[in-house]
Amino acid sequence: MREVLVVDDSQTIRREIAKALEPAGFEVVEAGDGVSGLERAGEREFALIILDVNMPRMNGMEMLDHLKADPKTADIPVIMLTTEAEQTTIERARKAGAKGWLIKPVPMAHIVSTVQALARRAQA
Repeated sequence: MREVLVVDDSQTIRREIAKALEPAGFEVVEAGDGVSGLERAGEREFALIILDVNMPRMNGMEMLDHLKADPKTADIPVIMLTTEAEQTTIERARKAGAKGWLIKPVPMAHIVSTVQALARRAQA
């Protein structure tokens, strides 16, 4: 089973994403902030990481930078999921290595299709 790490300070969002992805064949591992997310990212081989931008302890942009700097996690595709729509922030995330940017609220079906497409590409 392909594993997805969902890092978001909202437990509700994490659970909604898990409920949407599990029937599509993904196992979801959750983390509530960037520090916990970074720890979990190094524990397993994830097909993909869904990462919120605004979180306590370590925000998503900082976590993205750490992920891409570590050879063990650098190749994991990352989708940013956030309320942020500022073009400069989106561009910074792309330059840092994010493969996608989804603005909340997002239909769960769109999250599932995006995860499926990126996970397939990562396997190829």
